[in-house]
Parts: sequence; structure tokens; C-alpha cells
Amino acid sequence: MRHLMSPLDFTTEELEQLFDLANDIEKNMKKYSHACDGKKLATCFYEPSTRTRLSFESAMLSLGGNVLGFSDANSSSAAKGESVSDTIRMISCYADICAMRHPKEGAPMVAATKSSIPVINAGDGGHQHPTQTLTDLLTIRSLKGRLNNFTIGLCGDLKFGRTVHSLINALSRYDNITFVFVSPEELKIPEYITDMLKEKNISYEEVISLEEVIGKLDLLYMTRVQRERFFNEEDYVRLKDFYILNKEKMDMAKPDMLVLHPLPRVNEISVEVDDDERAVYFKQVQYGVYVRMALILTLLEIDTDNL
Repeated sequence: MRHLMSPLDFTTEELEQLFDLANDIEKNMKKYSHACDGKKLATCFYEPSTRTRLSFESAMLSLGGNVLGFSDANSSSAAKGESVSDTIRMISCYADICAMRHPKEGAPMVAATKSSIPVINAGDGGHQHPTQTLTDLLTIRSLKGRLNNFTIGLCGDLKFGRTVHSLINALSRYDNITFVFVSPEELKIPEYITDMLKEKNISYEEVISLEEVIGKLDLLYMTRVQRERFFNEEDYVRLKDFYILNKEKMDMAKPDMLVLHPLPRVNEISVEVDDDERAVYFKQVQYGVYVRMALILTLLEIDTDNL
């Protein structure tokens, strides 16, 4: 039995197989529509989520399976003090696979050690968000045709952004990637990330101005400033509008630069950018369903060759 706690839990070769499966699902949805008949996915979300939870549920329903679970800790027995360990033992009696989001870093890992079904980390605090990273990688591979030889800018909240941390770790395994970190000083990338890049001799630079670097990027990964990660409202209000991607900035970019965003967006991407063919964040959402379908099939060890 296998779990997914980090995007690094899969080798690059295994990721290629997963993405090949996701691309086949994209082209042949009907072929997979009964692959999980009789299977149940439990979505255990201890903090609010719309996209990730619905994406998991859509993925399982599209495979012919069923879903159950909770979308808020207050609507679960956690409100009565039940531990994550006890909850997953109970969920293991009801479902075949579990997707768990939790505000505490490492909580899904604790669940995995006590579970008798596969557990997928659907986000734990500011730590990891592996299925978003799989979504990002599939989007890049599908639209750029490769996962190497490019310059990627990551802009906004690089301190608390778990999607950013996961993506950097995942991309660091591919050849000839250059990272450009664009953030205010207060939200700069953590040292453990830059230390890892130095250790692997991977090129990166840190800047404050997006306009200064946007012209050399092949990919721009925008993030929102996350109110829920701040200790005081004043800091959030001061930084939330630090970067706004608009048409004027897009005019400085390469004709084939792609803009990604893990969503939800607040106002860091102007709605006028939505009509630009380089804006692929809504395509990204659809790729998220395909890759979660592929992941569920893989962790449940469904034989897809005979579908």
C-alpha cells in the first residue's frame, strides 16, 4: 500500500507514467468512467477548501466511484476532540482511499502511519500540497511539452506558499531549470529552499520587481498573499496588493510565456489577463482533475490496461 505525502514520493519516471495516464484520461474519459465502480473516496478536510476538495470529488465520480467525508473540522468528530489517528482508523472502515487536508504540518503523515487505506496529503499547513504540484507539472508538460530547460518566475507570497515550496522541490529534479523568485522582503523564499538549490547547484535569483524580470520568463507562477497565514491584519493589508499582473506587464513578456496560478485568486491577476491565451490557470484546474484521477487509479492499483 502506498501513500502520497510529497511530490518527491514518486520518482521522475513514476511521474512520467502518472502524467501519461492523465493525458490518456484527458483524451479518453469514457474509457475510465467505470474504473472505480464500487470504490469510495473519503475527503477529510479540516480547513476550508473549494477547488481541491471538489477536484478530488469530481475525479472519483468521473471514475465511477463514490465520495463521503467532511469539509470542515467543526462538522467532524475533531470538534469533540477526536485525534487524527483515531479518525483515519475509523475512515479506513468506510472508504478505500482518503484525501486529507489539515492546518497542522505533518498531520496527513500521522494519519498515513495509522491507516489501512492509501492517504493523499491534500495540503498540510504551509508545508506541502503535492496534488497541486502534480497539477502544475502536468500543466507545464502538457502545454510546454517538457519539464526541463526553462526559466520560471514565482511571484507573490513565497514565504508561506506551500504550492510554491512543493513545486520548487519537484522541479529541482529536472535539468536546466532557472528559478526567479519575485517577492517583497517580508515574503521572500525560505532559506531552506535556497540552501537546497545551492547544494544542487541550481540557478536562482531573488528580486523585488516583476517588471525587471518578466521579459526573460518562460513560465510565471503567480500566488496570492494568504490572509490566513498572517499573525496580524496590518501586515496582510500592507502586502496584499504588492503585485498585480495586468495587461501592461503581460505586454513585456514573451509571446509564449505561460501564466499559472494555484487559485483562488484575489486581485493579484487582473481579470483583463483572463482573455490572454497565455493565461492557463483555468486549464490548470481541469488538468487537476485528470491528474487526481490518475493518482487515485495508481494508489488503488487499478489495472488500467484492461479497461
